[in-house]
Amino acid sequence: MNEDSPRIRRLGAEEAARRNTELAGLLIDCVEGGASVGFLLPVDRERTGAFWRMVAEGLAAGTRILLVAEDRADGSLLGTVQIVLGQPENQPHRGDLSKMLVHRRARRRGVGAALMNAAEEAARSAGKTLLVLDTSTEEAERLYERAGWVRTGTVPGYALMPDGRPGRTTFFHKHL
Repeated sequence: MNEDSPRIRRLGAEEAARRNTELAGLLIDCVEGGASVGFLLPVDRERTGAFWRMVAEGLAAGTRILLVAEDRADGSLLGTVQIVLGQPENQPHRGDLSKMLVHRRARRRGVGAALMNAAEEAARSAGKTLLVLDTSTEEAERLYERAGWVRTGTVPGYALMPDGRPGRTTFFHKHL
């Protein structure tokens, strides 16, 4: 393993709660950088902190997996990805890959690809055979296509971008 490659590991509910401020900072950085991940500008620690508390509840309930990418040198948070396990009863085989976040300072260093690989393995270990995701940026689309995900379709005006403009969303899936 390369010294510069991130350390990828799973966070439990208690550690996610302890690292709420750091997780909120990562989410703020991504939204301020233009990521359409459910938040509009201006974004603040109160809203992002509440989001991460909800994630911690899902971790405790076993309905989510949270993976983090950390800098090997100082342990700082570089990125996250989630797998939403809790699905309707007719979809026990499916998981949603959600909130792929990579801090702007860590982009183009393989963090996203490492998180994707770990997420797919975690989903397999949880018994999932199909993952789905949606994204709104061409950069992310290229990452998913390189990882073997299949573009399913694009919906114009699906969600608002952080600045409030309507944006398109592209859906992908991958059989594991």
